[in-house]
Amino acid sequence: MAIAGLVFWKTRDGSSKNIPENPADLQSENNGSDIQKATPSPTPTPVPVTLSITGDDLYSHYAVLIRRSTGEKIFDLRSEEKMFPASMTKMMTALVAYEQLSDLQTKITLNPDMFDKLTEEGASMAGFSAGEEVTALDLLYGVLLPSGAECCIGLAEYIAGDEESFVELMNQKATELGMNHTHFCNPTGLHDENHYTTVSDMAILLEALLEKEELRQIISTTSHTSTPTNLHPEGLTYPSSMFEDMPADALASGLILGGKTGYTQEAGQCLASFGKADGEEYILVTGKTPGNPETEPYHIIDAYRCYSSITVGDSPTPAAEEDTLSSPTPSPESAAF
Repeated sequence: MAIAGLVFWKTRDGSSKNIPENPADLQSENNGSDIQKATPSPTPTPVPVTLSITGDDLYSHYAVLIRRSTGEKIFDLRSEEKMFPASMTKMMTALVAYEQLSDLQTKITLNPDMFDKLTEEGASMAGFSAGEEVTALDLLYGVLLPSGAECCIGLAEYIAGDEESFVELMNQKATELGMNHTHFCNPTGLHDENHYTTVSDMAILLEALLEKEELRQIISTTSHTSTPTNLHPEGLTYPSSMFEDMPADALASGLILGGKTGYTQEAGQCLASFGKADGEEYILVTGKTPGNPETEPYHIIDAYRCYSSITVGDSPTPAAEEDTLSSPTPSPESAAF
Protein backbone atom coordinates (compact mmCIF):
# COMPACT_ATOMS: atom_id res chain seq x y z
CA MET A 1 0.00 0.00 0.00
CA ALA A 2 1.49 3.37 -1.03
CA ILE A 3 1.68 6.08 1.69
CA ALA A 4 1.90 9.76 0.68
CA GLY A 5 5.18 11.45 1.68
CA LEU A 6 7.16 8.22 2.11
CA VAL A 7 10.43 8.70 0.22
CA PHE A 8 12.60 5.74 1.22
CA TRP A 9 12.31 2.11 2.21
CA LYS A 10 14.52 -0.49 3.76
CA THR A 11 15.89 -3.26 1.60
CA ARG A 12 16.27 -6.83 2.96
CA ASP A 13 19.92 -6.05 3.89
CA GLY A 14 18.87 -2.95 5.89
CA SER A 15 20.10 -0.27 3.46
CA SER A 16 17.86 2.62 2.41
CA LYS A 17 16.61 3.21 -1.09
CA ASN A 18 15.08 6.46 -2.32
CA ILE A 19 11.62 6.43 -3.83
CA PRO A 20 10.76 9.26 -6.26
CA GLU A 21 8.04 11.53 -4.89
CA ASN A 22 6.65 11.97 -8.41
CA PRO A 23 5.08 8.71 -9.57
CA ALA A 24 5.97 9.60 -13.14
CA ASP A 25 9.64 9.27 -12.22
CA LEU A 26 9.12 5.59 -11.43
CA GLN A 27 9.47 4.82 -15.12
CA SER A 28 13.16 5.71 -15.10
CA GLU A 29 13.69 3.72 -11.91
CA ASN A 30 12.32 0.69 -13.71
CA ASN A 31 14.84 0.67 -16.55
CA GLY A 32 12.44 2.54 -18.74
CA SER A 33 9.84 -0.21 -18.74
CA ASP A 34 6.14 0.57 -18.37
CA ILE A 35 4.44 -0.22 -15.06
CA GLN A 36 1.19 -2.01 -15.75
CA LYS A 37 -1.76 -2.09 -13.40
CA ALA A 38 -2.43 -5.49 -11.92
CA THR A 39 -5.82 -6.81 -12.92
CA PRO A 40 -7.51 -9.64 -11.06
CA SER A 41 -7.49 -12.96 -12.87
CA PRO A 42 -10.92 -14.16 -13.86
CA THR A 43 -12.29 -16.96 -11.69
CA PRO A 44 -12.04 -20.17 -13.72
CA THR A 45 -15.31 -21.89 -14.49
CA PRO A 46 -15.41 -25.31 -12.79
CA VAL A 47 -15.22 -28.22 -15.19
CA PRO A 48 -18.66 -29.86 -15.35
CA VAL A 49 -19.09 -33.07 -13.36
CA THR A 50 -21.73 -35.69 -14.07
CA LEU A 51 -22.56 -39.18 -12.87
CA SER A 52 -22.95 -41.88 -15.49
CA ILE A 53 -25.46 -43.87 -13.44
CA THR A 54 -29.02 -43.26 -12.24
CA GLY A 55 -30.97 -44.13 -9.13
CA ASP A 56 -32.04 -47.38 -10.78
CA ASP A 57 -28.41 -48.52 -10.64
CA LEU A 58 -28.23 -48.25 -6.85
CA TYR A 59 -29.50 -50.33 -3.96
CA SER A 60 -29.96 -47.20 -1.82
CA HIS A 61 -33.34 -45.50 -1.53
CA TYR A 62 -31.70 -42.15 -0.66
CA ALA A 63 -28.48 -40.65 -1.99
CA VAL A 64 -26.71 -37.36 -2.50
CA LEU A 65 -23.30 -36.68 -4.06
CA ILE A 66 -21.66 -33.33 -3.32
CA ARG A 67 -18.65 -31.79 -5.07
CA ARG A 68 -16.65 -30.41 -2.15
CA SER A 69 -14.89 -27.65 -4.10
CA THR A 70 -18.15 -25.99 -5.13
CA GLY A 71 -20.79 -27.46 -2.82
CA GLU A 72 -22.96 -28.40 -5.80
CA LYS A 73 -25.11 -31.51 -5.84
CA ILE A 74 -23.93 -33.82 -8.59
CA PHE A 75 -26.49 -36.51 -7.85
CA ASP A 76 -29.75 -36.32 -5.92
CA LEU A 77 -31.98 -39.24 -5.02
CA ARG A 78 -34.66 -38.19 -2.54
CA SER A 79 -31.99 -36.18 -0.72
CA GLU A 80 -34.48 -34.03 1.21
CA GLU A 81 -36.79 -36.82 2.31
CA LYS A 82 -36.90 -37.85 5.96
CA MET A 83 -34.87 -40.95 6.80
CA PHE A 84 -33.27 -42.57 9.83
CA PRO A 85 -29.49 -42.08 10.21
CA ALA A 86 -28.64 -45.09 12.39
CA SER A 87 -24.95 -44.94 13.36
CA MET A 88 -24.19 -42.08 10.98
CA THR A 89 -25.45 -40.18 14.04
CA LYS A 90 -22.07 -40.83 15.61
CA MET A 91 -20.45 -38.27 13.32
CA MET A 92 -22.33 -35.61 15.30
CA THR A 93 -21.38 -37.30 18.57
CA ALA A 94 -17.73 -37.12 17.56
CA LEU A 95 -17.94 -33.54 16.29
CA VAL A 96 -19.63 -32.19 19.42
CA ALA A 97 -17.28 -34.11 21.71
CA TYR A 98 -14.22 -32.92 19.81
CA GLU A 99 -15.30 -29.28 20.06
CA GLN A 100 -16.09 -29.58 23.77
CA LEU A 101 -12.87 -31.34 24.81
CA SER A 102 -9.84 -29.23 25.70
CA ASP A 103 -7.41 -32.16 25.99
CA LEU A 104 -7.80 -35.32 23.92
CA GLN A 105 -5.43 -37.16 26.25
CA THR A 106 -7.87 -36.80 29.15
CA LYS A 107 -8.70 -40.22 30.61
CA ILE A 108 -12.38 -41.03 30.92
CA THR A 109 -13.72 -43.88 33.06
CA LEU A 110 -16.54 -45.79 31.39
CA ASN A 111 -19.58 -45.98 33.65
CA PRO A 112 -20.48 -49.63 34.38
CA ASP A 113 -24.19 -48.76 34.44
CA MET A 114 -24.36 -48.23 30.69
CA PHE A 115 -23.21 -51.66 29.55
CA ASP A 116 -26.25 -53.80 30.40
CA LYS A 117 -28.58 -51.36 28.66
CA LEU A 118 -26.44 -51.13 25.52
CA THR A 119 -26.18 -54.91 25.37
CA GLU A 120 -29.96 -55.29 25.70
CA GLU A 121 -30.48 -52.75 22.90
CA GLY A 122 -28.11 -54.63 20.60
CA ALA A 123 -25.83 -51.62 20.21
CA SER A 124 -22.53 -52.09 18.42
CA MET A 125 -19.51 -51.87 20.72
CA ALA A 126 -15.81 -51.13 20.30
CA GLY A 127 -14.79 -53.65 22.95
CA PHE A 128 -14.03 -51.58 26.04
CA SER A 129 -15.28 -52.76 29.42
CA ALA A 130 -17.05 -51.36 32.46
CA GLY A 131 -14.73 -49.23 34.57
CA GLU A 132 -12.09 -48.99 31.83
CA GLU A 133 -10.05 -45.78 31.74
CA VAL A 134 -9.71 -44.63 28.13
CA THR A 135 -8.33 -41.43 26.61
CA ALA A 136 -10.81 -39.12 24.90
CA LEU A 137 -8.88 -39.56 21.65
CA ASP A 138 -9.20 -43.34 21.77
CA LEU A 139 -12.92 -42.96 22.48
CA LEU A 140 -13.28 -40.76 19.38
CA TYR A 141 -11.61 -43.49 17.34
CA GLY A 142 -14.00 -45.95 18.99
CA VAL A 143 -16.99 -43.82 17.99
CA LEU A 144 -16.06 -43.42 14.32
CA LEU A 145 -14.31 -46.69 13.44
CA PRO A 146 -16.08 -49.68 15.07
CA SER A 147 -19.16 -47.59 15.93
CA GLY A 148 -18.73 -48.19 19.65
CA ALA A 149 -21.82 -47.18 21.61
CA GLU A 150 -19.93 -47.38 24.91
CA CYS A 151 -17.51 -44.77 23.54
CA CYS A 152 -20.43 -42.48 22.64
CA ILE A 153 -22.03 -42.70 26.08
CA GLY A 154 -18.68 -42.38 27.84
CA LEU A 155 -17.93 -39.12 26.02
CA ALA A 156 -21.49 -37.83 26.45
CA GLU A 157 -21.56 -38.39 30.21
CA TYR A 158 -18.09 -36.95 30.71
CA ILE A 159 -18.81 -33.79 28.70
CA ALA A 160 -22.42 -33.02 29.60
CA GLY A 161 -23.06 -35.00 32.77
CA ASP A 162 -25.71 -37.20 31.20
CA GLU A 163 -26.85 -38.45 27.83
CA GLU A 164 -29.86 -36.14 27.57
CA SER A 165 -27.81 -32.97 28.10
CA PHE A 166 -25.31 -34.09 25.47
CA VAL A 167 -28.13 -34.68 22.99
CA GLU A 168 -29.17 -31.07 23.52
CA LEU A 169 -25.67 -30.05 22.41
CA MET A 170 -26.03 -32.27 19.35
CA ASN A 171 -29.29 -30.61 18.34
CA GLN A 172 -27.84 -27.16 18.96
CA LYS A 173 -24.95 -28.01 16.66
CA ALA A 174 -27.34 -29.30 14.01
CA THR A 175 -29.17 -25.97 14.08
CA GLU A 176 -25.89 -24.07 13.89
CA LEU A 177 -24.83 -26.05 10.81
CA GLY A 178 -28.16 -25.50 9.05
CA MET A 179 -29.28 -29.12 9.34
CA ASN A 180 -32.89 -28.01 9.27
CA HIS A 181 -34.44 -31.45 8.82
CA THR A 182 -32.58 -33.28 11.57
CA HIS A 183 -33.43 -34.15 15.16
CA PHE A 184 -31.40 -36.36 17.49
CA CYS A 185 -32.69 -38.33 20.49
CA ASN A 186 -29.50 -40.15 21.45
CA PRO A 187 -25.76 -40.13 20.65
CA THR A 188 -25.66 -43.70 19.31
CA GLY A 189 -28.20 -43.75 16.48
CA LEU A 190 -30.38 -46.46 18.01
CA HIS A 191 -33.82 -46.24 16.44
CA ASP A 192 -36.38 -43.72 17.62
CA GLU A 193 -39.18 -42.32 15.47
CA ASN A 194 -38.12 -38.81 16.52
CA HIS A 195 -34.48 -39.43 15.62
CA TYR A 196 -34.34 -38.51 11.95
CA THR A 197 -32.47 -36.64 9.24
CA THR A 198 -31.98 -36.42 5.45
CA VAL A 199 -28.99 -37.47 3.39
CA SER A 200 -28.47 -33.79 2.53
CA ASP A 201 -28.21 -32.92 6.22
CA MET A 202 -25.79 -35.80 6.79
CA ALA A 203 -23.63 -34.40 3.98
CA ILE A 204 -23.54 -31.04 5.79
CA LEU A 205 -22.46 -32.85 8.94
CA LEU A 206 -19.71 -34.82 7.22
CA GLU A 207 -18.37 -31.63 5.62
CA ALA A 208 -18.16 -29.99 9.06
CA LEU A 209 -16.39 -33.04 10.47
CA LEU A 210 -13.85 -33.11 7.62
CA GLU A 211 -12.91 -29.52 8.35
CA LYS A 212 -11.46 -30.74 11.67
CA GLU A 213 -8.12 -32.25 10.66
CA GLU A 214 -7.93 -34.72 13.56
CA LEU A 215 -11.45 -35.98 12.91
CA ARG A 216 -10.69 -36.33 9.20
CA GLN A 217 -7.67 -38.43 10.11
CA ILE A 218 -9.75 -40.62 12.41
CA ILE A 219 -12.55 -41.28 9.93
CA SER A 220 -9.95 -42.13 7.25
CA THR A 221 -8.15 -44.71 9.40
CA THR A 222 -8.51 -48.42 8.64
CA SER A 223 -7.64 -49.65 12.15
CA HIS A 224 -6.56 -48.17 15.47
CA THR A 225 -4.88 -49.47 18.62
CA SER A 226 -5.64 -47.53 21.76
CA THR A 227 -3.06 -46.48 24.28
CA PRO A 228 -2.72 -48.96 27.19
CA THR A 229 -5.60 -48.90 29.67
CA ASN A 230 -6.12 -50.33 33.13
CA LEU A 231 -7.93 -53.31 31.56
CA HIS A 232 -6.04 -53.60 28.26
CA PRO A 233 -2.34 -53.15 29.10
CA GLU A 234 -1.41 -53.73 25.44
CA GLY A 235 -4.16 -51.44 24.21
CA LEU A 236 -7.32 -52.43 22.33
CA THR A 237 -7.29 -52.72 18.54
CA TYR A 238 -10.45 -52.02 16.57
CA PRO A 239 -11.02 -51.71 12.80
CA SER A 240 -13.11 -49.35 10.72
CA SER A 241 -16.41 -51.09 10.05
CA MET A 242 -16.44 -49.52 6.58
CA PHE A 243 -12.96 -50.59 5.51
CA GLU A 244 -13.41 -54.02 7.13
CA ASP A 245 -16.53 -54.72 5.04
CA MET A 246 -15.29 -53.11 1.83
CA PRO A 247 -15.16 -55.43 -1.20
CA ALA A 248 -11.68 -56.00 -2.62
CA ASP A 249 -12.36 -54.09 -5.84
CA ALA A 250 -13.55 -51.03 -3.96
CA LEU A 251 -10.64 -51.17 -1.51
CA ALA A 252 -8.06 -51.55 -4.28
CA SER A 253 -9.48 -48.61 -6.23
CA GLY A 254 -8.57 -46.11 -3.51
CA LEU A 255 -11.61 -44.04 -4.46
CA ILE A 256 -13.22 -44.14 -1.01
CA LEU A 257 -11.07 -42.23 1.48
CA GLY A 258 -13.13 -42.62 4.65
CA GLY A 259 -16.62 -42.83 6.04
CA LYS A 260 -19.11 -43.81 8.70
CA THR A 261 -21.49 -46.71 8.26
CA GLY A 262 -24.85 -47.23 9.90
CA TYR A 263 -27.51 -49.89 10.21
CA THR A 264 -30.80 -50.49 11.96
CA GLN A 265 -33.69 -52.51 10.59
CA GLU A 266 -35.67 -49.29 10.09
CA ALA A 267 -32.78 -47.35 8.51
CA GLY A 268 -31.33 -50.14 6.39
CA GLN A 269 -27.66 -49.94 5.51
CA CYS A 270 -26.38 -46.35 5.44
CA LEU A 271 -23.04 -44.77 4.62
CA ALA A 272 -21.65 -41.24 4.81
CA SER A 273 -18.36 -41.25 2.92
CA PHE A 274 -15.91 -39.02 1.15
CA GLY A 275 -13.84 -39.99 -1.83
CA LYS A 276 -11.57 -38.68 -4.54
CA ALA A 277 -12.02 -38.95 -8.29
CA ASP A 278 -9.88 -37.27 -10.94
CA GLY A 279 -8.14 -35.11 -8.34
CA GLU A 280 -11.29 -33.77 -6.67
CA GLU A 281 -12.97 -34.73 -3.42
CA TYR A 282 -16.65 -35.56 -3.09
CA ILE A 283 -19.05 -36.38 -0.27
CA LEU A 284 -21.58 -39.16 -0.79
CA VAL A 285 -24.33 -40.08 1.66
CA THR A 286 -26.62 -43.02 0.99
CA GLY A 287 -29.40 -44.55 3.04
CA LYS A 288 -31.80 -47.47 3.29
CA THR A 289 -30.35 -50.24 1.20
CA PRO A 290 -32.29 -53.50 1.57
CA GLY A 291 -29.36 -55.25 3.23
CA ASN A 292 -28.31 -55.98 6.78
CA PRO A 293 -25.05 -56.98 8.53
CA GLU A 294 -25.45 -60.58 7.29
CA THR A 295 -25.79 -59.66 3.60
CA GLU A 296 -23.51 -58.04 1.08
CA PRO A 297 -22.45 -54.48 2.03
CA TYR A 298 -24.81 -52.85 -0.44
CA HIS A 299 -24.17 -49.38 0.98
CA ILE A 300 -20.44 -49.71 0.28
CA ILE A 301 -21.08 -51.22 -3.14
CA ASP A 302 -23.24 -48.19 -3.95
CA ALA A 303 -20.49 -45.83 -2.83
CA TYR A 304 -17.91 -47.53 -5.02
CA ARG A 305 -20.30 -47.51 -7.96
CA CYS A 306 -20.98 -43.78 -7.52
CA TYR A 307 -17.38 -42.68 -7.13
CA SER A 308 -16.24 -44.80 -10.06
CA SER A 309 -19.00 -43.37 -12.26
CA ILE A 310 -18.00 -39.73 -11.83
CA THR A 311 -17.26 -38.03 -15.13
CA VAL A 312 -15.22 -34.81 -15.07
CA GLY A 313 -15.56 -33.02 -18.39
CA ASP A 314 -15.30 -35.71 -21.04
CA SER A 315 -13.10 -38.10 -19.06
CA PRO A 316 -14.71 -40.75 -16.84
CA THR A 317 -12.91 -41.84 -13.70
CA PRO A 318 -10.66 -44.77 -14.76
CA ALA A 319 -12.12 -47.07 -12.12
CA ALA A 320 -15.49 -46.89 -13.85
CA GLU A 321 -14.23 -49.36 -16.44
CA GLU A 322 -13.19 -51.82 -13.71
CA ASP A 323 -16.50 -52.14 -11.85
CA THR A 324 -16.99 -55.88 -11.36
CA LEU A 325 -19.38 -55.65 -8.41
CA SER A 326 -22.84 -57.15 -8.52
CA SER A 327 -25.88 -55.46 -10.03
CA PRO A 328 -28.73 -54.17 -7.83
CA THR A 329 -30.63 -57.44 -7.48
CA PRO A 330 -30.64 -58.06 -3.71
CA SER A 331 -31.41 -61.48 -2.33
CA PRO A 332 -34.99 -62.14 -1.19
CA GLU A 333 -33.89 -62.21 2.44
CA SER A 334 -32.41 -58.72 2.35
CA ALA A 335 -35.29 -57.34 0.29
CA ALA A 336 -37.58 -57.76 3.28
CA PHE A 337 -35.92 -54.89 5.13
